Amino acid sequence: MPVSKAKAKVVAKPVVKKVVVKPVASKKAAVKVISEVKTAKGFLKMDVYDLKGKVVEKANLPKEIFGAKVNKVLMAQAVRIYLANQRRGTVSTKSRGEVQGSSAKIYRQKGTGRARHGSKRAPIFVHGGLVFGPRPRDYSMDFPKKMRRAALFSSLTLKNENGEIKIVKGFEKIEPKTKLAADVFKKLGFEEKKRKVLLVTSASVNDLANVYRAAGNLKGVELISANMLNTYQVLDNRAIILMKDAIDSIKNTFLKEKKN
Repeated sequence: MPVSKAKAKVVAKPVVKKVVVKPVASKKAAVKVISEVKTAKGFLKMDVYDLKGKVVEKANLPKEIFGAKVNKVLMAQAVRIYLANQRRGTVSTKSRGEVQGSSAKIYRQKGTGRARHGSKRAPIFVHGGLVFGPRPRDYSMDFPKKMRRAALFSSLTLKNENGEIKIVKGFEKIEPKTKLAADVFKKLGFEEKKRKVLLVTSASVNDLANVYRAAGNLKGVELISANMLNTYQVLDNRAIILMKDAIDSIKNTFLKEKKN
């Protein structure tokens, strides 16, 4: 049937907007733009505080470390292995063959009306040997590097997601005085009563003696160098304070291990 002009549907043509793409000046500039986008995607922006507790700049945290997948089972395993490796296993007891005392029969076998005994060093007597007592043993367990590193990244990511990580600039220049360090922690929002903080330094005690002297005696403050960081100490503290230079130390230590 022929369609009348009144009933005919008018189909409008879609309007296509032309997008003008400005050419990049050179290939080097194009590569630079692409690399900047990649580095921006691979890092997390975070505030950096000074010793007065004020935000002074932003820092880049690598997503591989502070934005990893949280594996609670792996973290629990890392904590258990860490605590097991802290056990010395040197406790020991003496058996009846090791205690001091006579080995002679203490009284005759028959006619006394008492039980038969052959030695005063038997476990039934005072100062006798111990049966099945603890002996020196090795409690240590192995933990593969990849699993240990993944557990550490999980713990740091968990702390970061909970807002329990702060980055501090200028801590390496502090004078070796406990009073000054206590004042810094107070300005950062860590009161003495509820304080349980892990301060991650960029170097060892030999290179940052003033920092370790200033904060080493503070109650509720634990110090550790970045290359010795582990899952247990990260989870055992309520908050983590990173010295700004410690970020590079963490990257150089643990991301290099991953590449190898």
